[in-house]
Amino acid sequence: MTGIISRRRFVRISAAAAGLSLLPSRGPAHAGAARVTWRGTMLGAIATMEIHHEDRTEAERLISAACAEARRLERLFSLYLPDSALVEFNRTGVLVDPAAEMVELLSRSQRYAELTGGLFDPTVQPLWQLYSSHFSQEHPDPAGPAPAAIEAALARVGYSRLTIGRDRIVMPHGAAVTLNGIAQGYVTDKVVDLLRSEGIDHSLVDMGETRAIGSRPDGHPWNIGIADPDVAGRTEAVLPIIDRAVSTSGAYGLRFDPDGRFNHLFDPRTGGCASLYRSVTTVSRNATAADALSTAFSFMSADRISSLLARVDIERVHLIDAAGTPSDLVA
Repeated sequence: MTGIISRRRFVRISAAAAGLSLLPSRGPAHAGAARVTWRGTMLGAIATMEIHHEDRTEAERLISAACAEARRLERLFSLYLPDSALVEFNRTGVLVDPAAEMVELLSRSQRYAELTGGLFDPTVQPLWQLYSSHFSQEHPDPAGPAPAAIEAALARVGYSRLTIGRDRIVMPHGAAVTLNGIAQGYVTDKVVDLLRSEGIDHSLVDMGETRAIGSRPDGHPWNIGIADPDVAGRTEAVLPIIDRAVSTSGAYGLRFDPDGRFNHLFDPRTGGCASLYRSVTTVSRNATAADALSTAFSFMSADRISSLLARVDIERVHLIDAAGTPSDLVA
């Protein structure tokens, strides 16, 4: 493919992950608890867990159980696994007797779509298919897909076209769903739920989005570094979090062309690509909301974002605008 492809991964969260870092705490070391880390891939992104437990063997068992749960959910939501439930849905337009998690996640997707006036829309997959196909050509037009092609793709987009029920999920012929803007957060939340049910009080989980369970074992916050969009390896800002989730979206995360004019964040209104911000970072009590809203906020003015914060369960937003100027919004 022509251009630059890199995953939408800007929040640097764990020393176990190459190119990512959990910023060190200045607090005292915690005695008695073993730290067990895991690193792999989930839903096409780097995934990590850091569990603190007095029994290393038990910590390793919990990591295995968490990975098994994450893999189970990945088989539902992945666009990369040819036998996933989502791939089947996009192929046939119907899921009969769908998994409860698929019903829940698509229902939450529609709720976020309604709250954001359609700026979060799980049915933008036809736009991805269009741009990916266009820039995969040997000599693609650098101006991007033709306006007529964009209009044709937009005619297949619209979250209200999904009919979601516990016994059946249906969409019209030609429509297609992507859960890449929300599934990683949802899987992170489900893993956190599992670990909490097993008595874990201090952990950092990232199944594509980051969520802390409690504080560090020493009582200090987890220091989450937000990567500079323009300088590899540089931390632009630090967010101290306890029992919160963090997600970052940015137009530079996956670029179709070398100049970065066309990226993976699609505006469901116009079929164009995000350009207001270099990155948008959200902090919430849950990773599902943080994930979905970091995407939707990429198309909103700061004033509009501020007006929505209390309604969409987002506590803080860190913006880096197109000129590289940072700002913070607080609910």
